[in-house]
Amino acid sequence: MATNDTLIASISGIRGIVGGGLDPSVLVRYAGAFGTWCRERADSTEQPSGIVVGRDARSSGDACAQVVIGTLRGMGCDVMDLGMASTPTVEMAVLQEHAAGGIVISASHNPEEWNALKLLNEAGEFLTPAQGEAVIERAEGAEAAPAAHDALGEYRSRNALPEHIDEILALDLIDPERIAAQNLSVVVDGINSVGGVALPRLLHRLGVAEENVHCLHCEPTGTFAHPAEPRPDHLTELTAAVPEHGADLGLAVDPDVDRLALVDEQGRFLLEELTQVLAADFLWRHREGPFVTNLSSSRAIDDMAARHGQPVHRSAVGEINVVQRMKAVDAVLGGEGNGGVILPDLHHGRDALVGTAFVLQHLADTGQSLGALHDDLPHYAMAKDSLPLPDVAPDRLLASLGEEYDDDDLSTLDGLKINFDESWVHMRPSNTEPVLRVYAEAPTRSDAHALANRFRDELQEHVETLDAA
Repeated sequence: MATNDTLIASISGIRGIVGGGLDPSVLVRYAGAFGTWCRERADSTEQPSGIVVGRDARSSGDACAQVVIGTLRGMGCDVMDLGMASTPTVEMAVLQEHAAGGIVISASHNPEEWNALKLLNEAGEFLTPAQGEAVIERAEGAEAAPAAHDALGEYRSRNALPEHIDEILALDLIDPERIAAQNLSVVVDGINSVGGVALPRLLHRLGVAEENVHCLHCEPTGTFAHPAEPRPDHLTELTAAVPEHGADLGLAVDPDVDRLALVDEQGRFLLEELTQVLAADFLWRHREGPFVTNLSSSRAIDDMAARHGQPVHRSAVGEINVVQRMKAVDAVLGGEGNGGVILPDLHHGRDALVGTAFVLQHLADTGQSLGALHDDLPHYAMAKDSLPLPDVAPDRLLASLGEEYDDDDLSTLDGLKINFDESWVHMRPSNTEPVLRVYAEAPTRSDAHALANRFRDELQEHVETLDAA
């Protein structure tokens, strides 16, 4: 990962604050490097060099998209512009268009002053670490060679959401008639981004009556109604609105709709770690096969797997790392504990729309309320903390701390994870922010916070020791 004070370049994309690091010249440099990389790969395989571009509703999105699209065309790449579209919709459109790659202009869960270029390869997946490094090296090296005046890329546009929804409804696991028979009522919090458009349309197609879809912040103005990450302290309006409307559940997504959070009929927020657990419980009732998640995800998925007699595999944090592991073990489902669900039958990307379809179908199949399903899930408490990236190299810092826990169950696949009998702590540099993340899980909330605080303090002590050395 390459970082400075204003820009982060990693496997999760190129992101920064608009006007404070992610500026037009940066967009041109990275979009040009990516376009050239795609064009050269397409030329070598005699495949089309088109690139799909979509964005969330951030106020900076349109301006960024115009710079990116113009740059790509200047590199000789044809562009399919989806306008405002979710990340999973762009990922699927790359496959539908047989494109050479895709760019999602979205900083996902970051605040609205941030934006990013999330880069996809020809499979509609985030770039592998090696691919990402190749694009970053190109962007930081020589200028990309533009196309001649008679070889500029062409421009087309379309709305890809209907086809995305069509493919979800075509899944053999999804039965809209059975869902419609439940007469469900749903509250949607779209945070004033693309989810406010996509989720209601999906719900209608799944059989939820129009009058039973209650919208909060569903106008795609890009002015976020609350902090972007779908966490309980950010979703108090939703947790109040669900029982007020007498609804069966509430749905919340992040600005680019790859994370899904749930609220039950009582107004209880389901820990975002449980979205993938609920999805796995649904799928494993229909089909067997491995599940893949990352090292920072809850042990609840392991407990659910044990109930169904199915294996769970762990990867480093980052969607592409989960995807690569899914392919290696032929997983039937994957996800991350941030509310991400990945169904390879559809595409290899986190998709809050397919997660929503799974939840509604699960309610229809079981005839149970979301609250009843939630109460039957394995439960742990998690604390998520962070500290600014220190001057000490993170690898050196975590190695120093790990030496004190040689006798424990350690993983250094991604930072440092220490497994204890009833708890664990995972410390790693973020892919999306200039911080060192400290995640801890334990049977109770107080134990989890105590564990996170303990290791945050221990990290700080090691920083001071290494600085003094």
